[in-house]
Order: sequence, then C-alpha cells, then structure tokens
Amino acid sequence: MRRQNQSSMVEFILLGFSNFPELQGQSLHVPTYLFLQNLSVVDVSISAVIMPEMLVVLSNEKTSISFVSCFAQKYFILFFGGTECFLLGAMAYDRFAAICSPLSYPVIMNKHVFMKLVTGSWTLGFMLGTVQTTWVSSFPFCGPSEINHTSCETPAVLELACADTFLFEIYAFTGTILIIMVPFMLIILSYIRILFVILKMPSTTGRQKAFSTWASHLTSVTLSYGTASVTYLQPKSGYSPETKKLMSLSYSLLTPLLNPLIYSLRNSELKRALIKLWRRKVDSCTF
Repeated sequence: MRRQNQSSMVEFILLGFSNFPELQGQSLHVPTYLFLQNLSVVDVSISAVIMPEMLVVLSNEKTSISFVSCFAQKYFILFFGGTECFLLGAMAYDRFAAICSPLSYPVIMNKHVFMKLVTGSWTLGFMLGTVQTTWVSSFPFCGPSEINHTSCETPAVLELACADTFLFEIYAFTGTILIIMVPFMLIILSYIRILFVILKMPSTTGRQKAFSTWASHLTSVTLSYGTASVTYLQPKSGYSPETKKLMSLSYSLLTPLLNPLIYSLRNSELKRALIKLWRRKVDSCTF
C-alpha cells in the first residue's frame, strides 16, 4: 500500500561542484568563453566526422565507402574546417579589443557584435562546404576508385576526377587564400599591435596576464592555420601521399585534441579554480 502511494520520479538533479561555489562564480558568459564554446563544438564535430571512418581504415587494409558517404564527409570537413578558420579570426578581434581597449571592451564586443561574428563564421563555413562539395560532385569519376588518403579530403578526391579540373583548382586556391591566408595575416597584424600594447604596460602582472591570454590563442592559430595551409596550398607533387596524410591528421585530430588543453592551461581563472579544488580535496582527505 505504501509502495502504491509513492510517486515516480520524472527527473534527477546533478549537483556537480555545488560544494565548491568558487568554481561556479566564473564569468563563463563573456564573449571570450562563448567563442571557446563554439570552437569546442567545431573541434568535436571535426573529430566526429573523421575519426570513425579513420579507425575503420586503419584497422583494415582496404575499406570501401559509398559515393554519398564520401561526399558527406567531405562536406562536413569543409564546413567545420572553414567555420574554425573564421572563428579564430573573430577570436583574434576579441582579444585585440580586450587587450588594446579594455575600458571600451564591453561596448566594442557587445552581444550584438558577438552574435554577428559567430553567425557569420558558421554561415561562411556552410557556404564553403556547400559550394565546393556541389562543384566537385558534379565531376565524372570513371576510375580508378582508390583514394590514397585516410578521409575524403578535397585534394585526394579531386585526383580521381575524369574531367578538366583546372577552373575548380583556381577557384579552390583563391578560396583557400581568402579563407586561410587573409584571416591569418589579419590575425598576425593584430598580434603585432597587441604585442606593442603589452610591452608598454607598466605593471608586470598586467603584462603577464595579457600575454597569457594572447599566447593561448596564438598557439591555437599557429596549429590550425599552419597545418591547414600546408595541406591545401601545396602543389600536387609537393609532398608524398604519406606526408599529406600526416598533415591532415595534425589539423583534423591533433588540433582539436590540443585546443582544450591550450586554452585551459593558459587560463588563469581556470587554473586558480582547479588549484582551489585540489587543495580542498587534499584537506578533506587529511581529515
């Protein structure tokens, strides 16, 4: 009878670190952290697109993939890869505003500007994937059918086309310059300006904090743009197929793996919170 009167639970409550309020007081809704959230989504998505098929390829000598699946993978690689490039450019502008104009930062990087930058990054990534995938899929593929790569990257798939791809290669090269090199050069110019501002800071603590914020983004940009430009801007005979595979792995899997470590280890707020958590844990174990 008592069992019948009990109501069934329809939800659970996750306590998380409720015993450590200092971990929940971080300002995780400022643009910097919101940019990092979008970058994390992109990194996880790139790995999810490439990793499952790659594991199958590595465990078997030869693995078949359907035409539709190959071009779907190709589309999402371009979509998320392009979005990441634009996001890193937007994050460079965010760091530039935060370090060079700290008092005006809330006005410069307000919610409206932030939404424009994020929406624009995802939209441009979507357009990149759609245009390139649609164009390449229109080429005839009459053999051979072996892609000498671990995934359906555009350069590897394009080598199997049975048509003149010169016009597309010109478009792809120009697009790569605009998507990778132009944002990269703008980021470098903003970094030079940031470096001068940091060196002029009278406080050593201020310089260290600003440099820590700047260095994490610089490391991520170097990994992403460096390896991607080597892959997509190289001549056809520039590197061996094995070297191309390793380059592809570095920006599609290594970079998403390292980004969380780069940003978390360089973030002073997160480090302080982890140190407090560790000390609290040690104290509780002692008693």
